[in-house]
Parts: sequence; structure tokens; C-alpha cells
Amino acid sequence: MRYTGPKVRLSRRAGVPLTRKAVRYFEERPYPPGEHGRQTRRRQASNYSLQLMEKQKLRWYYDVSERQMRRYWDLAHRGTGRSGAELVAILESRLASLVLRAGLAPSIYAARQYVAHGHITVDGRKVDIPSYLVKPGQVISVRPRSRAMQPFVAAAEGIHADERIAPYLSVDHADLTFTLLDRPRREQIAVPVDEQLVVEYYSR
Repeated sequence: MRYTGPKVRLSRRAGVPLTRKAVRYFEERPYPPGEHGRQTRRRQASNYSLQLMEKQKLRWYYDVSERQMRRYWDLAHRGTGRSGAELVAILESRLASLVLRAGLAPSIYAARQYVAHGHITVDGRKVDIPSYLVKPGQVISVRPRSRAMQPFVAAAEGIHADERIAPYLSVDHADLTFTLLDRPRREQIAVPVDEQLVVEYYSR
């Protein structure tokens, strides 16, 4: 089941800001959520709890369910590369993830919604599945009928874009279009997670 509660709360539980919006809130309240969060001392964590938290952080960062994570882990584990790096690359290749990374959405939650509501096309065809795995060479665009909507007008101005575009993307914000140039590599993906702990969690 995906988490549907307050998003900043997840960042405070994880101990790192998981979204752009969470950065400011996290700086103001860098302690666990809840009535007694300020007084709570984080106990020395066991190996299992560290592994579990890294897995949860990865889930929350990409807004995927546990069932989806398990499926992606199985894919990554069958791959030829390092399982942790493969897992992150698969998550980054999801359509919703790339819509966010290209600067067409302010958050992973908005990106997921844009895809699910049918505003995004892949190679000219509408795709409304946020988990769709994009292949190198595919072109993703905002549908022409959706481009006058305020969120996409803002995106065309580059408001949601990172300072540096990911090297595996070619983005034209004015045209609300981007292309996946190559499969993302772990060293190119800015995710605040130690994927080796995630590997250890699923390898228990």
C-alpha cells in the first residue's frame, strides 16, 4: 500500500528531505514527527532497522508500494549488474520518475497524477500508467490539449527544473518534451539512499 498521508512527515521519519518542498520544513523541524518528536532521542539502530529504513526511504522517494518494490527487486536481482544499482536504475526509469526529473512536475506525487490523468504521451501515444518503464530513445511529451493548464505553463517556464538536467535526459521545457537518451546509471541519480542496505534487506 502506498502512503497517502502528509508528505513532509515521511521526510522527518526518514531523517532526510525526500522532496523539494520538504527541504524548508525539514530545516525548521529536523526531528521525528509526533507530539514528543522534539524530545525523542533516536536510539542506536539495529542492522535490520537501518536496512528497513533505507528500503522505506527508497519507496517513499519514488512513491511506490511494497508490492511494486518487491517486483522491482526481483527484476534487479535477475539483472547482470549490481543489484542495488539496478534497482535504483529501474525506479528512475519509471515514467512518473522521469516526468519529475525532467522538470515537468514539482513532485513525484504531481508527476504520478499527471500521468494517471492522461496528460503525458510516450512516442505520441497517451500512457496513463505511472510505473511504465521508459526505454532509451523514447520521447515523452505533454499532450497538446493539456498544455494550457497552469501546471504545464509553469513547467514550460522551467520553474520545476533542477539546476542541472540529468545527463540521461534531453529536455525542451518550452516544448514540454524530453527524450531518454540512455539508461540511467546509479552514479548519475541523486537519491539520498544507501542501496547496499536495501540489498541486504531483501537478501535476508
